[in-house]
Amino acid sequence: MVKKSTGSVVFDACNVIALSLLVVITAYPLLYVVIASFSNSELLVSHTGLLFKPLGFQMEAYKLVLSNPNILSGYRNTLVVVIGGTLLSLFLTALGAYGLSRKGLMFGRPLMIAVVFTMFFSGGLIPTYLLVYNTLHLGNNLLALVLPTAISTWNLIVLRTAFAAIPESLIESAKMDGAGEYTVLFRIVIPLAMPAMAVMILFYGVGHWNAWFSAMIYLRDRELYPLQLIMREILLQNSVDSMTSAASGADDKYSIGESIKYATIVVATAPILFVYPFLQKYFAKGVMIGAIKE
Repeated sequence: MVKKSTGSVVFDACNVIALSLLVVITAYPLLYVVIASFSNSELLVSHTGLLFKPLGFQMEAYKLVLSNPNILSGYRNTLVVVIGGTLLSLFLTALGAYGLSRKGLMFGRPLMIAVVFTMFFSGGLIPTYLLVYNTLHLGNNLLALVLPTAISTWNLIVLRTAFAAIPESLIESAKMDGAGEYTVLFRIVIPLAMPAMAVMILFYGVGHWNAWFSAMIYLRDRELYPLQLIMREILLQNSVDSMTSAASGADDKYSIGESIKYATIVVATAPILFVYPFLQKYFAKGVMIGAIKE
């Protein structure tokens, strides 16, 4: 064993302390929201300082949140957008990245410049709105939340880099055996680039799950609202009357009204947090693609 110097030990100790503080700073707000969701609103509003346990433990907030039809319809719409939008984005991004990663692609460099150009310049909100509503006729349609943002330029560049790192000899060998471009892409390139694909799933999935601005602009029917837009109304507009209508009186409404906000955050956030552990083993490798050049 190599004996560490005093400076190295001090440096490691400082790293441990700094990272531990960072974990606490990052994790405590999440813990606070969970604890507050189980607390009595009257006690919660009057409480000051840190919160380490529920104040007057109660489950009524979760019962009302999970029984509210707006939350349930929002969950349904969000799942449709997340699953459908992620699959569509993965398919289109993989097609574009594979084409741009091939050596000898005609007009490959101008195409890549055009792709990168879209990272810095866009048509703006009003032209995009007119395009979606008047040209594509996707107003008040869940497709308006998926199609205009189907391909992320950054994700396309990351995936292109991953595909370009695959040895050309593998692709040439497959083509010599009679494999077409789609066979090469889906049976050779994508399986070998699974770390990058896992990162794409996480990026697109989280992006669709958290999206609310497009829904606020393009959707008019409340039954099509995704979960994040419902949560926004509850948090910003204090719209908890529909959830507290089942309460017997004003005092009951007040005692759970504040907790409903925190319970809604937990219900809307927990599912996407559980996705990350399943992709963690691919994530670190996938995000490093292109960072090291051999």
